Amino acid sequence: MKIPSLKEVVSAEEWQLRVNLAAAYRLVAAYGWSDLVFTHISARLPGPEHAFLINPYGLMFDEITASSLVLIDQQCNKLRESPFPVNPAGFTIHSCIHEVREDAGCVLHTHSRAGVAVSAQKAGVLPLSQQSTLILNSLAYHDYEGIALHAEEKPRLQANLGSAHFLMLRNHGLLTVGRTIPEAFLNMYFFENTCRIQIDAQAGGELNLIGPGPIAANRNVTQTATAGQGANLAWPALLRKLDRENPGYDA
Repeated sequence: MKIPSLKEVVSAEEWQLRVNLAAAYRLVAAYGWSDLVFTHISARLPGPEHAFLINPYGLMFDEITASSLVLIDQQCNKLRESPFPVNPAGFTIHSCIHEVREDAGCVLHTHSRAGVAVSAQKAGVLPLSQQSTLILNSLAYHDYEGIALHAEEKPRLQANLGSAHFLMLRNHGLLTVGRTIPEAFLNMYFFENTCRIQIDAQAGGELNLIGPGPIAANRNVTQTATAGQGANLAWPALLRKLDRENPGYDA
């Protein structure tokens, strides 16, 4: 599907946001976290309006481009002309988080097999792996209320998330918040692997749980482990991966 480029139409700041968000969609597909066209990632534009970019509903994640992303406001009005609709459940979830979390530059939501499996377990995320220790210091839970189509759920979702960066949507899937798109993606990478490791470990013998001491020690370890670069350490390499394997996201 040929979509006219917006590169010369939008500001340089919005264009860079669009490129990174389109890359995030394609990376989610590359890592096997997508669910046909039914999950969503959003990125908020700077400014008091809390306007944000989200996927064109109906496109597979591996075909999303910077120009195809849809810009909407807090009432789901399109702020730039687009032939594509917006996933109503995606709007409900993402609009309510962007509304109350000033640090939520990006919100990423998945329905992966491992993520949904752990979300259906009563104990939720267990301290089984090094990856899990990065999650458990900032993890919240939200009970399942059906497909997220109703505004009445928004206050409960906001309250359950609070200031956490990882949200397990019970019987539903995973959600991460990041100040930037690379940060939200890296958070989801750790979250998804935590769930995959947990399901694999539970298929084996007796489990060896990590104690509270190492979990607390890893509360702020990411900056140290990435030489102070945080998610920006891996992001350029991920973009190079896309350039090799699925170019065109920046169109």
